[in-house]
Amino acid sequence: MNRKQKAQVVEDLKESMTKCSSGVLTDYKGLSNTEITLLRCKFRELGIEYRVVKNTLAHFAAKKAGKDFLTGSLEGPIAIAFGYDDVTEPAKVIMGYIRSSESALSIKCGFLGDRFLNQDDVKTLASLPSRDVLIAQVLAGMQSPIVALANCFAHPLREFSGILQARIKQLEEE
Repeated sequence: MNRKQKAQVVEDLKESMTKCSSGVLTDYKGLSNTEITLLRCKFRELGIEYRVVKNTLAHFAAKKAGKDFLTGSLEGPIAIAFGYDDVTEPAKVIMGYIRSSESALSIKCGFLGDRFLNQDDVKTLASLPSRDVLIAQVLAGMQSPIVALANCFAHPLREFSGILQARIKQLEEE
């Protein structure tokens, strides 16, 4: 690649690093071309970008994007998964792929916005439920006290209604 192409790659990587909500750096050593292609297809279905990068170009892009904390992890063969929507998706897909295929793919580190994530943090991120599930859980937690209060107020009315129904039935039998 000539200097102009390298500058364009650095700019593209910097743009991806700044626009994405989360990213996972993987060591793809030992994967065949078909395995990387299958992994890319899985990522593409979910709107995740998976790029094999040169370390020096990624180093420059990380510095330009304000993610200097990644420069120490840019050694060996590196591919980066950029997630734009759900922050947990890249980590979930990679962990699922590692479990299902028992491949040589390994997680080096990751980032969430401007926060560095080590291997354990990425694995924890992969185990979290999706954003929609978390929102549903929060709403259910907020709604449960209101439902309990409504049941508290309705209980005496239900009992009174039951008493009235029993009295009506008793009067009808007479």
